[in-house]
Order: sequence, then structure tokens, then C-alpha cells
Amino acid sequence: MAPTLRPLSVGELLDRTFTFYRRRFVLFVGIAAIPSAVALAFQVGRLYGAFSASVATTVVLGLVSLIVSVVAGTFVHGATVVAVSQLQLEQDTNIAEAFAAIRPLVGELFVIGLNVGVRVMLGLLLLIVPGVILALSYSVAVPVAILEGTTVSESLTRSSDLTRGGRGRIFVIYCLFFVLTMVGGAFWPVITGAIAAARSVPLNYAHLPMWAQLVSQFGAFVTQSLIGPITTIALTLVYYDQRVRKEAFDLQHMMDELDASPQSA
Repeated sequence: MAPTLRPLSVGELLDRTFTFYRRRFVLFVGIAAIPSAVALAFQVGRLYGAFSASVATTVVLGLVSLIVSVVAGTFVHGATVVAVSQLQLEQDTNIAEAFAAIRPLVGELFVIGLNVGVRVMLGLLLLIVPGVILALSYSVAVPVAILEGTTVSESLTRSSDLTRGGRGRIFVIYCLFFVLTMVGGAFWPVITGAIAAARSVPLNYAHLPMWAQLVSQFGAFVTQSLIGPITTIALTLVYYDQRVRKEAFDLQHMMDELDASPQSA
């Protein structure tokens, strides 16, 4: 039987987010780390290629690396949504099942991410505020696409409708993620500076040496793997919470599917 769903305050949303994250740490970090490790390998290859390749080759390597990073992020986002959904409905899951569930949807999720990214970027160019509003409006488009099977345009429209009235809480979640990312990211320049000091090597941050760039890339990988899942967990819970507030989650999932059809008769 699915749990009794009720509207959650911001504090309760964050508490449930960190409870899920803490209890299933290996699951969420594993989902984030596996695709990100592939992207990291391409990033490292790009760094080595940039030192010996021509300008054209460097540009191509950069584009390939960017595409791989975006696709990896799409896998991570989608698989995390699936995992959170299973846990929210008190069903077990694992890394392989989460990735298998979103594999047929990767193309659609990629288009949604690209669509949202372009709209938010254009909005940010228009005095920033419109971009922030669009980012909040489309924050649950991926959970909508995965859990409701909607098209790209339907997912964006549905996300805008669902988040109406809850965007202040979503803004708080994004602010928290920003702070955590800044704290996590600030650790790696300190490590780089300490290594440079130990080696008595002057460090020019405008033109970092190879080893320093590798430390930076590895640091970004670790930070993203550890902190990235938190936002997706929170936004997936926001999706469910907004459905409870607006739709009573389809009347408690049709009264837990009529109490599992009298225990499957």
C-alpha cells in the first residue's frame, strides 16, 4: 500500500530529502557517479588533447565532451527521479533498474533539458528575473515526463501548472543547492593551492597547469556526485507534494488502487 500522502512544509520537504539521501546514499551517489565518470573521462581526454592538438581538434574535443556531459546529466537526472519515485511509494529499487527505466526516454529528456535551458538563458538575458521565473516554472518537467508519460510540450505546460503556488519553496531549494555547491566547490582550489605550496610551484589561476586542471575536474566530479542528487530528490518530492495539494495525488492513487483490488482477490 502506498503511504498516506499529505502536503509538506518546506522544512518537511527538506527533511524527507535528506532522509532519503542518507538512507540510500549508495543508490543516489552511484546513480550520479556512473554517468559522471564517463563524462570525466572525456573531460580528461579533452585536456590532454588540448596540449598537443590543433585549434580545430581542440574545438571538436570540447564539443564532444560537452555533449557527453549533457547526456550523462540527463541519465543522472532521470534515473534519480525514478529512484525517488519508487522510494516515495515505498517500493525498492536499485541503480540498474533506475537506469533501465529511463533508457527509452533519454532522447525526450534531452530535448526537455535543451528546451528549458534555452528558455531560461533567454530569460536571464532579459533582466534576469524572467529567467529565474522560467527555471522555477519548469523545475518538475522531467518528473512529469517520466512519471506521467507526457510529450515535451505537455511536460513543460504541466510543470508550469503544477509549480504555480509553490515556486517560493522551489526557490528555497535552489538556493540551498547553490550554497552546498559553492561550499563543495570551494574545497578544491584550497587543495590545489596546498599542493602548489608543497611543491613550491607558483600557481597562475589564469593558466592552470595540467595537474591543477585534473584536480579541478576530479573535484567537480566528486562535488556533482555527492551534491547533485540532493536537488533532484527535493524537486521530485515537490512534484508529488504539488500533486497532493492540487489533485490529492489523484485521490490517493485511486485509494491505493482500491486497496490493491482487495489484496488481489
